[in-house]
Amino acid sequence: MKFISWNVNGLRACVTKGFLDFFKEVDADIFCLQETKLQEGQIDLELEGYHQYWNYAQKKGYSGTAIFTKIEPISVAYGIGIEEHDNEGRVITLEFEDFYFVTVYTPNSQSELKRLEYRMKWEDDFREYLLKLDNKKPVIMCGDLNVAHNEIDLKNPKTNRKNAGFTDEERGKFTDFLASGFIDTYRFFNPDKTDIYSWWSYRFKAREKNAGWRIDYFCASKKLEDRLISADIHTEILGSDHCPVELVIK
Repeated sequence: MKFISWNVNGLRACVTKGFLDFFKEVDADIFCLQETKLQEGQIDLELEGYHQYWNYAQKKGYSGTAIFTKIEPISVAYGIGIEEHDNEGRVITLEFEDFYFVTVYTPNSQSELKRLEYRMKWEDDFREYLLKLDNKKPVIMCGDLNVAHNEIDLKNPKTNRKNAGFTDEERGKFTDFLASGFIDTYRFFNPDKTDIYSWWSYRFKAREKNAGWRIDYFCASKKLEDRLISADIHTEILGSDHCPVELVIK
């Protein structure tokens, strides 16, 4: 089974930049989006053979997630069941026979870290949500997690130590999450690989210089370790300031 996750940073714009070409070419069993930035009825995607699930933010043109799946799920849930977290369209959970599949768009701590305190609460609540699922059956979680875990995961770690996405607090929460029983699948297969990123600023010709961050992930319950086949980052795909990430399992 092949899974894809992509922060499209505005799906309507991404569709004009080759989104459907990549979608058809990659032929994923499950394809997830973050930062769709639209409301119900603002786009009509004809994706033959796929069931579509959308979670929209209350605020127009903001956040939002979607999952397109060839396999019909047993159940679908939107959000994590906590009101303060569930109005920004950030989480969709699909239940399948032998695992849960979750896509997430993690809140950004923002400039001057003005949302860091909220982000810390989110991290604890989201981890608890995933652990409750994991108690029932294994979990595959993907999305834009808005954190570069280690120095190897961004081009300029020293100058970004106190910036959103690379604070000690955010990195520590991701360490805690992995320690609770999850695998960062890209690092599982590529423990020492450098200069491979999933997001580049639109400023300063960052993508041209490959001055990026790896902030888009597939994470899996350790119970699924023997089913993991490969994990990749499609740096060649344009259309957003993020590129798609991939996981293949058996």
